[in-house]
Amino acid sequence: MFENPSPQAIGALLRRARTVAVVGLSPNENRPSHRVARAMQGFGWRIVPVRPAVSEVLGEPAYASLDDIPEALRREIDLVDVFLASERVGPVVDRAIALGLPAIWLQDGVIDEVAAQRAREAGLTVVMNRCVWRDWVPLATE
Repeated sequence: MFENPSPQAIGALLRRARTVAVVGLSPNENRPSHRVARAMQGFGWRIVPVRPAVSEVLGEPAYASLDDIPEALRREIDLVDVFLASERVGPVVDRAIALGLPAIWLQDGVIDEVAAQRAREAGLTVVMNRCVWRDWVPLATE
């Protein structure tokens, strides 16, 4: 059974993250993905939107998939934050592994234990079924 990293490890991940690919980032400001990414952007994180069929979200160019992010920018990604239905997570995790991305965060309600375990076995830091913003706010105010 999958277990998230310790609170200390999650804090360390969030403290070192500066560039975050947000998979499923909605251009609709009423969606949780938009609100969370906008808040994180306000804390100084660079947001890399990953969403097909849009050209820009939050003032940043959007990419259809992790593979479409230019290699130079992809090398800067510290974390892949996923706002997708649980059944759509597996292929995103597989691409993150193949691209050598260091960490993946599955937001509240996004649960795929098999994919999470696969990512962990490949050496990625994995956080599942948690909100990056909710975990970041207490750290930002320390």
